[in-house]
Amino acid sequence: MSEIIDLRSDTVTRPTPAMRAAMITAAVGDDVFGDDPTVRSLQERAAAWLGKEVALFVPSGTMANQLAVRVHCRPGDEAIVHAACHIHNFEGGAAAAISGVTLRTLTSPDGTLNPAEVAQHIHGDQDPHLSPTRLICFENTHNACGGVVVPQKNIRDVAELARSQGVALHLDGARLANAAVASGGDIAALAAPFDSVSLCFSKGLGAPVGSVLAGPKPLIDEAKRWRKRLGGGMRQAGILAAAGLHALDHHVERLADDHRRARVLATAIAETPGLTVNLDSVQTNLVFFDLAADHPLARDVGAGRLELIRRARGYGLLIAGGAHRLRAVTHLDVDDHGIAKAIAILRKITQEPT
Repeated sequence: MSEIIDLRSDTVTRPTPAMRAAMITAAVGDDVFGDDPTVRSLQERAAAWLGKEVALFVPSGTMANQLAVRVHCRPGDEAIVHAACHIHNFEGGAAAAISGVTLRTLTSPDGTLNPAEVAQHIHGDQDPHLSPTRLICFENTHNACGGVVVPQKNIRDVAELARSQGVALHLDGARLANAAVASGGDIAALAAPFDSVSLCFSKGLGAPVGSVLAGPKPLIDEAKRWRKRLGGGMRQAGILAAAGLHALDHHVERLADDHRRARVLATAIAETPGLTVNLDSVQTNLVFFDLAADHPLARDVGAGRLELIRRARGYGLLIAGGAHRLRAVTHLDVDDHGIAKAIAILRKITQEPT
C-alpha cells in the first residue's frame, strides 16, 4: 500500500522538516530546575497569547486538565462539566482517581451549559449532604459535539453566574486555536472568562508532544508542584518546547485550511448515498458521520461501522469510530489530494456489495 491517508485524529501529525530543524537546534537546560530557556520562552509566549499571567508546559492535555481540577478543587468537591466533555469521558476517571473530585454532568447538543441548570446544581458549603461546587469546565472546540465552537455569550453568562457564587472556571482549550481561527476571534478574548485554560500543541498545531496550562501565578505555582508529583516534570524539554514555538509561528493561521478541507469532506459525505452527516456541526476540522439507515451495513449498525472502518483501511484510509458513529479529522499531513482520495474511497465502499 503506497499511500496512507490517516484521518483518525489530528494527533497523528508528524513534525514538518522545519519543525524538526527547530527542535534539533533548540537551546536546552533542566526544566525541573527552571533552567530550560526554550521551555521558558514557550511558556511566556503561550501565556501572553492566551492573555494569562503565566503558563506551565506539560506533557499532555490530559495532564493540563487534571492539574487544573486538582488545584481548583479539594477531595470531596464537585465540578460541573458537559456530559460529553473530554475531562469526563476520555481521561481515565482521573478527576476521581487523582483528586477525589465528583463530576456533575449537564447535557446539550452543542457544548453549551444552560445557566439556569448550572445555577440549580451549584452547591455551597452549608449542607453537609452535598459536595461543594468549586469548578465549572467548558471545552472549546467541543470534540464530541462535532468540533463546534461554543458560543462566547453562553460562556460569559455562565462565567457571570460562577463569579457571583465564588466558583472557578476552567477551559479545556485543547483545540482553542481552531475555535479562534474558525470564529475570527482573538484567542485571548476566548480565554478571558476563565481562571485557567489548557492548550494543546500536539493536535492541529502539529507538534509531537506537549500542552500548557495557563492562569494566575499562584495557581500555576501549585500546578507545577502537582506536575512534579504526577511525574510530569521533564528535563531537557526544550527540544519539545521548540516544536511548540514553531507551531505558534507557522501553524496557527493554516488551521483554516484544515477547516476548509473538513467542509469539503463533509459536503461530499452528505452527497454520498449510504452515508449521513450533520453539516451544521462541521465548523472546524472534525467530521462526525454515520451509515444511513437504509444502507445494508446498517442492518447491524455497530458491526457495520466497524466493517466500514476495516474496508477503508484496506484501501489506505484510516478513520475512527465504532459503537456510536464515525469520525474523520483533517490536519496538516493531509492535503487536498488526500481529501479527494478519502472521498473516493468512502464512495467506493458504500457501493460495494455486503
